[in-house]
Amino acid sequence: LERDGFSVDTVETAAEAEAALGVSNVYQALVLDLDNTVWGGVIGDDGLEGIRIGQGSAEGEAFLEVQRLALDLKRRGVILAVCSKNEEATARSVFREHPEMLLKETDIAVFQANWLDKPSNIEAIAQALEIGIDALVLLDDNGAERAQVRAALPLIAVPEIGNDAAQYPAILTAAGYFEAIGFSNEDRTRADSYAANALRAEVKAKARDLGEYLNSLEMVISHAAFDAVNRPRIAQLINKSNQFNLTSKRYTEPAVAALEADPARHTFQTRLRDRFGDFGLIGIIIAEATEDARWDVDTWLMSCRVLGRKVEWSMLNPLVAAAALRNVTYITATYIPTVKNSMVAQHYDNLGFSRTSVNENGVVKYRLSLSGYIAPQLPFHLNK
Repeated sequence: LERDGFSVDTVETAAEAEAALGVSNVYQALVLDLDNTVWGGVIGDDGLEGIRIGQGSAEGEAFLEVQRLALDLKRRGVILAVCSKNEEATARSVFREHPEMLLKETDIAVFQANWLDKPSNIEAIAQALEIGIDALVLLDDNGAERAQVRAALPLIAVPEIGNDAAQYPAILTAAGYFEAIGFSNEDRTRADSYAANALRAEVKAKARDLGEYLNSLEMVISHAAFDAVNRPRIAQLINKSNQFNLTSKRYTEPAVAALEADPARHTFQTRLRDRFGDFGLIGIIIAEATEDARWDVDTWLMSCRVLGRKVEWSMLNPLVAAAALRNVTYITATYIPTVKNSMVAQHYDNLGFSRTSVNENGVVKYRLSLSGYIAPQLPFHLNK
């Protein structure tokens, strides 16, 4: 493994390299080359009968282990994608017809098999999944392809795996890209959720405008206070969300439990599903009641998977409604800029909050008067 100047001689895992650099990243997808990575041989030249995969030979069993690892990662919520220089129909035929294949077409969220350069195909994969290039890990046996991808897309993780398939699983595992502190039921379904994004993209392309597209998704949203059942997932989302996170505050599970029990804290968890699948828990707000008849937003974060759906407006509505029931006159909030959350710099401005101050570090204070607030019409069915 060599990444950002570090190699296996200096660090044990990619996570350690990132820690040394002061960088934290959450890898979400494994992009697989096919020929001599998922199976032995070149499908376009050797045909179904000629590729090496399966029991009976050390080489064939090595490629089975690569597939087993990929499936294990998928079960843990990692998205699988294919990026291969091949004829698409020929590449897909192995998944459909080869009796020894453990991976199936349904395991692959995005299937890019064509003769375009790999950086372009990888960018297409990230776009289809609506995640960043820096959330991808590429497994590819071809050293030249690895070098090209690293040069064109420096944010992607590309482990140096050599040319011995028996070593691929160990090298990928040792790199630590997909290590996680916590693991929830929603992690298990995340890969399927991202796979559905490709279907949503097709619907969006056919819709005449954004409103028509959002209505066609048949979205169902729900809001509730924090609870013990969802506490692990809530803590996980709080501690890993960096981009759509207004203050980037972190809370452990015990701290989340304390928030639930604090009468001065008001908590909201938001869940979303549409006709293609269930996103699960995608948003969190924590507000604190103050002595001057206001609520102050301590934490507001949201999954980037649901950007562009007006979810933030749907999260604001129950916050305002709950505050109004307790005779709160206005809500205050803060945006604290970080190296990763610039995408939400205008979040409160867009929701109609007024700026009250900006300091020399770019920290912005906001205020929203509840008097006369009118909840907008939104493309959601409310699941109470």
